[in-house]
Amino acid sequence: MKTSARNQLTGIIKTIKKGSVNDEVVISLSGGQEVSAIITCESSKQLALKAGSPVIALVKSTNIIVATDLDHVKLSARNQLSGIISDINRGTVNSVIEIDLGDGTTLSAGITLKSTEQLNLTTGQSATALFKASDVILGVLA
Repeated sequence: MKTSARNQLTGIIKTIKKGSVNDEVVISLSGGQEVSAIITCESSKQLALKAGSPVIALVKSTNIIVATDLDHVKLSARNQLSGIISDINRGTVNSVIEIDLGDGTTLSAGITLKSTEQLNLTTGQSATALFKASDVILGVLA
């Protein structure tokens, strides 16, 4: 599958919580972390999603917020994936931050250069990628 979404996380559907309009799908990644997606019931039906099935979670890099030092902080973002910054590509206006989640999974976050500097981000540093469940697009192999 080729898409313009930089982040393509493969996993197994852990649970599906059915709603009247939307379903909440929880995906287990190979490294043990989980991703939650909120999709329409119609999409869930069209994709024939069920617990135990493989799925691909797509997240645009610009939908990811990078945070550090989240100890004792509660956030409403359902997806909070922790890892180590493996690369920082600084541009004139924006940076692309690569966060190694372990088990060969990397997440890319597109943030402003000013945020990169204010957070004093460096390679080897612990960081958390935050994104809303509604920012996740699910796909299955046909």
